[in-house]
Amino acid sequence: MEGVVGSNPATPTHILSPFLVAVLYISTMDTLAKLQILSGAARYDASCASSGSKREGLNGGTGNTSSSGICHSWADDGRCISLLKILLSNDCIYDCAYCVNRSTNPVERASFTAREVIDLTLDFYRRNYIEGLFLSSAVLQSPDNTMERMVRVAEALRTEEQFGGYIHMKIIPGSSSELVRKAGLYADRISVNIELPSQASLQRLAPQKHKHAILEPMALIGREIATSLVERKASRRAPLFAPAGQSTQMIIGASPETDFQILRLSEGLYKKMNLKRVYYSAYVPVIADNRLPVLAAPPLLREHRLYQADWLLRFYGFSAEEILSDDAPHLDESFDPKTAWALGHPEFFPVEINRADYATLLRVPGIGVLSAKRIVAARRFSLITPEGLKKIGVVIKRAKYFITCSGRSSEKHDSPPGLIRQRLLLGDSREAAVSALPKQLVLPGLFA
Repeated sequence: MEGVVGSNPATPTHILSPFLVAVLYISTMDTLAKLQILSGAARYDASCASSGSKREGLNGGTGNTSSSGICHSWADDGRCISLLKILLSNDCIYDCAYCVNRSTNPVERASFTAREVIDLTLDFYRRNYIEGLFLSSAVLQSPDNTMERMVRVAEALRTEEQFGGYIHMKIIPGSSSELVRKAGLYADRISVNIELPSQASLQRLAPQKHKHAILEPMALIGREIATSLVERKASRRAPLFAPAGQSTQMIIGASPETDFQILRLSEGLYKKMNLKRVYYSAYVPVIADNRLPVLAAPPLLREHRLYQADWLLRFYGFSAEEILSDDAPHLDESFDPKTAWALGHPEFFPVEINRADYATLLRVPGIGVLSAKRIVAARRFSLITPEGLKKIGVVIKRAKYFITCSGRSSEKHDSPPGLIRQRLLLGDSREAAVSALPKQLVLPGLFA
């Protein structure tokens, strides 16, 4: 899916231009021209997370990878700071309707040699411009030919250059199992982009791609990851296989699938493919094609709600069928999915904070994984009061409609869901109105 336009292109590729002059002496002008083309072409892939891997550096080698980021450098929220994010080539033999690198689109083409990618990675890494490599590619000649070139880069970095930094490598659908296995041995994370949520959409928008060619390597990777974990428990000398797991990405809004269809697909991938994460990328058209929808604006809010629902699947014990249904197949744009679920299930509330188990606490709007754990831990020593909830980290403005503390509550829980919905909406609009005013106009009691 290299070249698909998403709403959240990763920023590392955007920092290349300011320091191109600084590396002129280490690279030819031809390499720099390729870098500008192929880093720009890679920016549309959102699935380049880099946390979750721990790779020890070797004596005499270059770099290492921390489980909370790369080379002991990470943002406050634990995510990686920068990657050299490039395509090996943007010269594609496929003609996918949504891709800027499609074979019929007259863009400037370029391809790196394996040596050029290796040298750029090492040069930028040693100068602290990057902390790892994200390598993908358009399909050049054939899937196996392209994948073999990419694996050659990772293998040389690991075995010849003793590179211990982070590597995320995209798997080209249709590549041989042998190449997929080799990629997993050299990369920290590998990913296969599923791209579109159904075979029908693939056939219409990317007719040269097939569902089985995408799902087969994903299943293989999932099995290899599970096997590697078992072998590592038996022996620490067993080889690592994609220690940061595998991920995938879907385009949102280029095809007619509902949110319910998308979430059911994601849920199946998590359960069956040993998947680490699904990325959702709001579609923004960059080339004209009558097979694609004409959008007034990218579906950014829809993308955001899908990410929130995805967290409910992964961390909060929800199923896709609880969040949506065939009768209500789209996420509510006014509320996050957990609040929308709570409004639709008044029989579940109020939840008594001092008695509810962990799984029940996770169903309460305004209570996250961390705050639920803190509640369970704190009440072992004393009863939790409404005043103590805020200190624990509960978002009171949402939770207050759905909880009691030792029978106490600041809200009436016999109010109909429609009234609670209005109060929640009014609270959000009040906050938005206050934040939009100049500070000198925000007076005490203005919105009391």
